[in-house]
Amino acid sequence: MLPPSVLAHLNRTLDVPLHLQVYEGLREAILEGTLKPSHRLPSTRAMSQHLGVSRNTVLLAFEQLLLEGYLESRVGDGTYVTHTLPDTSIQKPEVRLEQQGIQPQLSRRAQKLLQVQVTQYLSQPEYRAFRSGMPALKDFPFEEWRRLHARHWKNPPLQLLAYGDPRGYLPLREAISEYLNASRGVRCTPDQVLITSGSQQGLELASRLLLDEGDSLWMEDPGYLGARAAFQSSGLQVCPIPLDQEGMQVQYGEMHHPQARMAYVTPSHQYPLGITLSLTRRLELLKWARNSGAWILEDDYNSEYRYEGRPLNALQGLDQDGRVIYVGTFSKVLLPAVRMGYLVLPEHLIDLFIHARSLVDRMPPGVSQAVLAEFMQNGGFERHIRRMRSLYADRQAFFLQLAQQHFPDWLPFQPSPAGMHLVSHLGEGFSDRTLVEEARKAGVTVRALSPSYLQDAKQGLLFGYAGFPEDESILAARDLGRAFRVQK
Repeated sequence: MLPPSVLAHLNRTLDVPLHLQVYEGLREAILEGTLKPSHRLPSTRAMSQHLGVSRNTVLLAFEQLLLEGYLESRVGDGTYVTHTLPDTSIQKPEVRLEQQGIQPQLSRRAQKLLQVQVTQYLSQPEYRAFRSGMPALKDFPFEEWRRLHARHWKNPPLQLLAYGDPRGYLPLREAISEYLNASRGVRCTPDQVLITSGSQQGLELASRLLLDEGDSLWMEDPGYLGARAAFQSSGLQVCPIPLDQEGMQVQYGEMHHPQARMAYVTPSHQYPLGITLSLTRRLELLKWARNSGAWILEDDYNSEYRYEGRPLNALQGLDQDGRVIYVGTFSKVLLPAVRMGYLVLPEHLIDLFIHARSLVDRMPPGVSQAVLAEFMQNGGFERHIRRMRSLYADRQAFFLQLAQQHFPDWLPFQPSPAGMHLVSHLGEGFSDRTLVEEARKAGVTVRALSPSYLQDAKQGLLFGYAGFPEDESILAARDLGRAFRVQK
């Protein structure tokens, strides 16, 4: 006889083939122990009649179970549940280990990783105002991008379909090098450019390759949560360095954390406060790196969006000693879904990073790189940046008007000459985390400032204005004003 579970799996209204349903029913009965080891099954003819299916259906199910080792065939005697599986391996546990209070064994690295906060948005990934770090998705040049993709996929060169260079597609590295030399003051050749899967992979590679577990690293306080997560998951000691109007206080770092082997900075537009690292501090930082043999990790995450004058030159262009690793990304200037970034490496680090890149991710997607390379070569990239720079400047001005209208007294904002978000510092008695939750209930996304601090946390809110058209911003500001008035 067959257990009821086999019949229970049969449902002719499903798209799942009947032989797979028979297979699943028998497999489950074996795993649950309903069908014991060495139990003799009915013949395929008898089972097909019992189930009301064709004999071929049962034969296909038996073949799969025989291949996977659940059944064994005895010549001239029939088909049996295999006798080689011990009872303990085919018993289906009624209670999960976690429900018994037993934790699965994890590596120390995994345990550290679970304790690290990567972003405030993992639990709310939706696209809505006023989420920070979000470009204007609806204003992307989709038609031009579609044409490029169609042309490259129509008859792609075989080199784009095979395993490619771990450094990335050469024409893309050439385009990035040319762009950085002209617009960011970065001094590099295409050989120094390494394509990554976004800036996060670049941060992860640099921290693991250049520092050992337990080493110390300077980080701006407040600073970027994603970078802190990469460092902490690598077992590094993150040393918070306070900021003033000139940016990271290098002398504070030298005095309090002289053993540090790396400094992570966002010098062109500090995240999240928007401060620019002064020339004096840049030279101090480079001198410290030279004298101590330390590294500088320069994250230039959205330096293109400066609304007054031309974008500031990168710190990397001042480096004479090969101590700066430059990190760039296309997530903010194009789309987060593009998932492409890059590192600019000192020449003596190139081979090391190529080797590591090939181990963790082998290579970036070939055709996607070719599309981006042509987009940069034909001027589409710079045209898009110019359009977005103008659009974001207008959206910042419009947001400031909305803020003045809907929450004028207790959420102060100052215009910023760059970036894609604004910060409002909260007065005494307010909790930014509480306000973030109230905003979420009102259907609005804002980010709390306090989690960006490692010490002496200040309360504040980050409002991303760049990614949202006026009609969406109007509705969000109105709903947020109502929610916040209740809190006030």
